[in-house]
Amino acid sequence: MDNRRAIFKIREWYNLFWSTLNIPANATWAQNGVTIAGGNGYGGAINQLYHPFGLSVDDDQTVVIADWGNHRIMQWKNGDTTNGQVVAGGKGRGNGLHQLQYPIDVLIDKETDSLIICDRDNLRVVRWSLRSDTTQGEVLIDNIHCRGLAMDDQRYLYVSDRGRDEVRRYQLGEKNGILVAGGNGRGDGLNQLHWPTYLFVDRDHSVYVSDNENHRVMKWVEGAKEGIVVAGGQGRGSALTQLYYPKGIFVDTLGTLYVADSWNHRVMLWTQGDKKQGTVIVGGNGKGEGANQFNDPIGLSFDRHGNLYVADQNIYRVQRFSIE
Repeated sequence: MDNRRAIFKIREWYNLFWSTLNIPANATWAQNGVTIAGGNGYGGAINQLYHPFGLSVDDDQTVVIADWGNHRIMQWKNGDTTNGQVVAGGKGRGNGLHQLQYPIDVLIDKETDSLIICDRDNLRVVRWSLRSDTTQGEVLIDNIHCRGLAMDDQRYLYVSDRGRDEVRRYQLGEKNGILVAGGNGRGDGLNQLHWPTYLFVDRDHSVYVSDNENHRVMKWVEGAKEGIVVAGGQGRGSALTQLYYPKGIFVDTLGTLYVADSWNHRVMLWTQGDKKQGTVIVGGNGKGEGANQFNDPIGLSFDRHGNLYVADQNIYRVQRFSIE
């Protein structure tokens, strides 16, 4: 592909990506999810997952999943719910370049036709080509307690670091990055984080952070010295004003925030403005394996149609909830 075609393809994908966030303010979702990956108990077969964590959805509704307990990244194509395909790792737990060790998040990088992976227990971020002849990854960042990844429209990479309680922005290829959230010690101040996990970056380059141990989601405007609480922050609990270990997050063009409220076994919606409580959009029916239940939901994303995808960690499946 020549440079002009490559640039067009990148811009086309980013335009499409941002358009997927244009979810109507009055949207609702089916309360019963459909299993589109896993759901066959825990294990290492290609029709199974073992504690799925972060996930990404491509523009053709292909889903890539950080299959944490199997030390691999799985790809499940739209329409094929029977079997997935190993696209990174899957060579046992280890620190070789052909291996992963408890991967916890994954991004699709369209420009390089590759995956960017938070390789948690190897303390590194790696890139893994999606070419069929790929046998190993490439280390992008090392010595980092990575928990979450995001990429903005200028292809800067954002990485949460649980060890330093901060989020940094990296130009691909650089090792140090620029601090964009936290970095003032562990705590619950507005300039602090406590175990930051999953991330989202909007079109204004504001960074949203699941501040796990503070049971809140923070928004850090570009260049800000402290963040804004945009969900939770009222201690852990199950009230509509509270979160309990928030994980995956997503923000649409209206600024509506979607949160996988993991220990409350629900997905919530929080609108911009003065509203101090969220709304449960799926789940919230107790811990379980029913089609309208979760057991520790972690990863969360949407496709370009507005359908919601949730990695249901302890039921070893990914559920899709159709927009209505």
